[in-house]
Amino acid sequence: MREKCCRQIWFFKVLFFLCCVLQFLDYTVSSAVEEDNTGKVFVYGRAAVGTIDEDFICATLDWWPPEKCDYGTCSWDHASILNLDLNNIIFQNAIKAFAPLKIRIGGTLQDLVIYETPDQKQPCVPFTQNSSIIFGYTQGCLPMHRWGELNAFFSKTGAKIIFGLNALSGRSINPKGEAVGAWDSTNAESFIRYTAQSNYTVDGWELGNELCGGGVGTRVAANQYAIDTINLRNVVNRVYKNVSPMPLVIGPGGFFEDAWFSEYLKKAGNSLNATTHHIYDLGPGVDEHLIEKILNPSYLDQEANTFRSLKNVIKKSSTKAVSWVGESGGAYNSGRNLVSNAFVYSFWYLDQLGMASVYDTKTYCRQSLIGGNYGLLNTTNFTPNPDYYSALIWRKLMGRKALFTSFSGTKKIRSYAHCARQSKGITVLLMNLDNTTTVLAKVELNNTFSLRHTKHVKSYKRATSQLSWDSDGEVQREEYHLTAKDGNLHSQTMLLNGNALQVNSMGDIPPIEPIHINSTEPITIAPYSIVFVHMPSVVVPACA
Repeated sequence: MREKCCRQIWFFKVLFFLCCVLQFLDYTVSSAVEEDNTGKVFVYGRAAVGTIDEDFICATLDWWPPEKCDYGTCSWDHASILNLDLNNIIFQNAIKAFAPLKIRIGGTLQDLVIYETPDQKQPCVPFTQNSSIIFGYTQGCLPMHRWGELNAFFSKTGAKIIFGLNALSGRSINPKGEAVGAWDSTNAESFIRYTAQSNYTVDGWELGNELCGGGVGTRVAANQYAIDTINLRNVVNRVYKNVSPMPLVIGPGGFFEDAWFSEYLKKAGNSLNATTHHIYDLGPGVDEHLIEKILNPSYLDQEANTFRSLKNVIKKSSTKAVSWVGESGGAYNSGRNLVSNAFVYSFWYLDQLGMASVYDTKTYCRQSLIGGNYGLLNTTNFTPNPDYYSALIWRKLMGRKALFTSFSGTKKIRSYAHCARQSKGITVLLMNLDNTTTVLAKVELNNTFSLRHTKHVKSYKRATSQLSWDSDGEVQREEYHLTAKDGNLHSQTMLLNGNALQVNSMGDIPPIEPIHINSTEPITIAPYSIVFVHMPSVVVPACA
């Protein structure tokens, strides 16, 4: 009996010990999970770090004919400004939804275009492939009847137009591949005058495409480009002398090189309103490692060097010109099917929009609105790709003032914040580049801010952000969770709060509706997801 009793005591001691061990392990694991899966978004709201244009979101229309192919794939179809179906209802509605969408007309072939104005003596013929000459095509032409159709379309959809002019007119290419001689502005001035006399609205005239620095195909020296830009300014001044506001003069529309841009801005003086640079930081569309680059925070960070350098060049010069991204497709040579037109590309695209804003970039033009494998719209049926909805939600929620933002926790979270577009609060953008970890985040501010309500006015020095009160007295925030259909990064269907974003049978763009969350709850950022969080009652000094 005594032996049995001892065994029972021993058994309970062992059981108690095991329970303690299991409890300890459970606590340890829970603590580790909590430590690894939580984070804080710090928003510095005392002053804006950058300011964007009201019509910051911009997309391009290009000149490429259907014969344009890359790596054996022909992805342009009828997406050229010369052959686009301007009567497509989805196309019209997609542009109208931005109210307004800024559209930049341009691209490689713009420097081979002549304009069929009344005084133009050359025949108006289309581009023809010829691999033995520059850019692989013969000279093309913009018929004035097509220009009229385009302007009727732009007026109907409310688009704001930036037109890229042929900057190679009058020049010759020397044996070193340099375009030498002054720009012949005769045909361009005739076209600009025809445009003004026809009461067509062009918001900006841009000179040339990728002819700066080392150039693509050929290049123009910075000193000569500055002289040509002053020439364009004089043309615009003459044509629009009694018009207000006068169209912008924009250039050089190419890849940033510090020394070239420094000389150009210095010598162009105040003739320039905006200086444009292009971004294809992901490399060629044929690269099989595009997704690895997009999901690598260190790789995404690299483009900040370009934004920072251009900002410094502008600051050091006497120019009044502001910085624009005039064309950005990420992966050059038309992108890559099921990558640059799929959900995964929104991680790159939204990161670019956020980063550009922080560095005071006023406009960001995505290559392309339609055409290639990187269009915001499907090239054949015009239905929106995921990046279209990312841009539209940005437009809906992100105001003009960018706030400096940092994230404390995993490096796989990308974070940006702006003053809200629809309120005096803030909107936070969070992206989770990890494929397995759900992150729980809280937003904190480093300065005094007020929580506004008809019955309450409170002040906090450093507190988790709060949102508007509902009828039950509960503080709410609005969240927009973006994920890929079936969790497939290659999917061309984006889910908003679990529901597919799709046009209806009438060609209408779907409404963008949030879910409402109690602000005491942390923000949940699922693996491979994007979250916009609108906090209308978090008022910081920069947004007040």
